[in-house]
Amino acid sequence: MRRLGMLILLTTLLAACGGGPPAAPAVTSAPAAASAPAASVTEAPTSAPAPAASGGTLRIGRTAGPDSLNPGAGYLAEAFDIYDLVYDSLIYVNQKSQVEPLLATKFEPSADGTTWSFTIREGVKWHDGQPLTAEDVAFTYSMISGFEGFGFISSYTTRITDVQAPSPTTVTITFDGPVVNTDERFGSVYILPKHIWEQFADEKAAVEFENLEMIGSGPFKMAEYKQGEFTRLVANKEHFLSPPNIDEAIFRVYGSADALIQALKVGEVDFVTDPAATAIRTLQADPIIEVAIGRSRRLTDIVFNVTEPANCPPEVGKCTGHPALRDVRVRQALAHATEKQQLIDTVLLGLGEPGLSLVTPSQGAAYHALLQDYAFDLAKANAILDEAGYTDSDGDEVREMPGDPSMPLSFRYSYPSDQNADTGPRFFEVLRDSWKQAGVVITLTPLDADALTAACCPAFDFDVMNWGWYAGVDPGSLLNIVTTDEIGSGTSESGYSNPEYDKLFLDQGVTTDKEARIAIIKQMQEILMRDLPYIVPFYRQGTEAYRTDRFTGWNLDPDAILYLANREQMTKIVAIGP
Repeated sequence: MRRLGMLILLTTLLAACGGGPPAAPAVTSAPAAASAPAASVTEAPTSAPAPAASGGTLRIGRTAGPDSLNPGAGYLAEAFDIYDLVYDSLIYVNQKSQVEPLLATKFEPSADGTTWSFTIREGVKWHDGQPLTAEDVAFTYSMISGFEGFGFISSYTTRITDVQAPSPTTVTITFDGPVVNTDERFGSVYILPKHIWEQFADEKAAVEFENLEMIGSGPFKMAEYKQGEFTRLVANKEHFLSPPNIDEAIFRVYGSADALIQALKVGEVDFVTDPAATAIRTLQADPIIEVAIGRSRRLTDIVFNVTEPANCPPEVGKCTGHPALRDVRVRQALAHATEKQQLIDTVLLGLGEPGLSLVTPSQGAAYHALLQDYAFDLAKANAILDEAGYTDSDGDEVREMPGDPSMPLSFRYSYPSDQNADTGPRFFEVLRDSWKQAGVVITLTPLDADALTAACCPAFDFDVMNWGWYAGVDPGSLLNIVTTDEIGSGTSESGYSNPEYDKLFLDQGVTTDKEARIAIIKQMQEILMRDLPYIVPFYRQGTEAYRTDRFTGWNLDPDAILYLANREQMTKIVAIGP
């Protein structure tokens, strides 16, 4: 899945509020093998763990690896998992959405809210032994804010007018006005070493930097990397705040979901994230494996290429999307032809809830729980297309463009074959059979994540794709991906452009009154539901499967987001046994 609004980066989300669809259940130990997956909330096992010992190599199984080791070029969640372990930021937002000091021991705004002052921790060192000072922090924010694009991170440095380091332990960041998403702005920008990155005179050179050594200051150091095979990190036992108990962590890539599950069962890996729903019963039956199911910030999407020719990015844009997809009536008809509950039952075996928007239930009151969705109604879908002039003139059960029988409504369809190997084919089959009943054909071309990213953004060389996002702590964290400004940056996937939406996005970013901002964000969700550059079929629950014979200390807090691959978990676990 692509990284959330920077997610991250896998920072956590706000607790869900009442109303609307039910939130994902709290973290639960998997039910017994004979019961259905995720049947109800239960407590995690409470039996006493075996004696713990420091050291050990933690092995994490994945079906995809990072697309880049450069934080300004990476887009996949697998890359941001590595960034989070190797780099530090000013603050940290934990799995319960609580802000904790990291490089900054103190941070506060000016009276008018435009300038933030940070006290930088003393004695911190980069992995190569050089001292980390306020100058590195100021350099990082200045460099990234001076670029038009530095991957997802650029969105956290907008509106900066000045960055200063008046002393080795003080940084000031000034914005053009008060900012509202400070947790993400200060928790999602990885601080980079000036003595390495200052060699890049321009944005192109900085983004193209392979960054194979990955010199950071975080709790893990880059040790070895083979693209498409594995990433090996070693513990930074001298980390100023959270030195890991384990010695190293290896993220290993497997070619299929089945191979991944087998690796877990035989002990080649110690845990996997999001195991195939079809494998959960098998894993539950293994006495050495525990399956946890809990809250997640994930959403799955169906993306339409709606790029208008006038907005096609110069030089890099191909913009080959089917012209019918630029007709909102076609997209609305396809929404009526998409049975979300069937997708949840077939693809996730029930481990999810129907989706509505790019704001997730776990992001609190800004989630528009009362948003009116498109009911599954094939008759309605066909009626909309009939009225719009998309008819089947030759009787082959496929509609054509109005006035052009040579252009059928046949769309190219792709998903990331390395990431969604288990769910992708089933998702396609359900969608294909359903849309066919509305006279629309989709033809499958599975692409690995790198190839799909290249075809998507900003080339726009596709028709329809199925992928997804992790959302960030702020409810506006994903809303920028459908702004006009992002069409050429590689962040927009759909090429959607709407001046009204663009203005609202800017407005919510400067609205400090919480209720007023929520109202704007809900209005933005209403616009996206009307215009449908995306269909969000479901929000997926988090599932983790891990062996119980190697490591202990996993935090399965029911009030937290379930994710075992982040620094909060991986710095605290300990090896079992002598």
